[in-house]
Amino acid sequence: MNVREATVHPKATENIDEIINIISTLIEKGYAYAVDGDVYFSPKKFDEYGKLSHQPLEELEAGARINVEEIKHEPMDFALWKGAKPGEPYWESPWGHGRPGWHIECSAMVRRYLGTTIDIHCGGQDLIFPHHENEIAQSECCNGASFANYWMHNGYINVDNVKMSKSLGNFFTVRDVAEKYGYEPVRYFLISSHYRSPINYNTEIIEQCKASLERLYTCRNNLDFALENAADGELDNEFNDKVHGRIQQFITAMDDDMNTADAIAAVFELVRDINTVIAAGANKATLELAAKAFDELTDVLGLVYNRNKASLDDEVEELIAQRAQARKDKNWALADEIRDKIKAMGIVLEDTPQGVKWHKA
Repeated sequence: MNVREATVHPKATENIDEIINIISTLIEKGYAYAVDGDVYFSPKKFDEYGKLSHQPLEELEAGARINVEEIKHEPMDFALWKGAKPGEPYWESPWGHGRPGWHIECSAMVRRYLGTTIDIHCGGQDLIFPHHENEIAQSECCNGASFANYWMHNGYINVDNVKMSKSLGNFFTVRDVAEKYGYEPVRYFLISSHYRSPINYNTEIIEQCKASLERLYTCRNNLDFALENAADGELDNEFNDKVHGRIQQFITAMDDDMNTADAIAAVFELVRDINTVIAAGANKATLELAAKAFDELTDVLGLVYNRNKASLDDEVEELIAQRAQARKDKNWALADEIRDKIKAMGIVLEDTPQGVKWHKA
């Protein structure tokens, strides 16, 4: 998928000491309380509770309830630590045998590995409340600092316009799709819509993504070929202005809440401009600018990363040379015969003004 490996892969079970430290601090500061082996956080003690979901505490409280087995003071109070039931895994703590609550695990791992304030926090839209709201409350009350500068919540994946879920049986994994279409089309599919928007998956759409990627690869391969045969010359100023316009178009889209859909549109407009100058027989300086801009923009999106340059074996190279001589001698029958022989070997030739191009069948 061309995703960089994470620096660390933390586990909640490896950070119990940090979890206990944060809970202890919250109790000391009066934001949390222990009762019969459980520890609960009091949202009413945090004046900014609800600032992420933009819901007043009164509305959130109206939808809350206390389960029969819970002994918290208020319906909105949430668990930081739960006393262990018979047969459950547990850890030692100042409040007895127990385990961490759901939300506190994230706050502890963020603080240990990233610090008290992080730049970007991501997650699905379904985590805004209560999970992320509770993360903010417990982290900021404990650390006395802003928890995250930016929040990025992604939309849902739908399959044939129905939300993907295991219960509906319309669930698939990246590996399932990649087995048939490859990984890069999956990446393209995921960034072809704005990350906050829902995205609809079906086989027709993934085929379209695959075809779009092929257009990008074709453009880049055509650039390589044109550069090998290009003459020296001055940079085309008109094309230079177009390229920098496309780059600015791309930057504007990405600066607009990482609008990858509009950024991809900018890349394809650049592709159209590049195809035009290639067809016009652009010189080396102009083509080098085109290649540099193309590589920079696709690299930001993490696309066109499978450019393994194929090479021809000596036999095919010799046949191509023989065909070129036959064409020069106007021996069209022999040229066609050699072309068919090369095609039978899985190589398709294409005659262009710049010379012979080839690709695998």
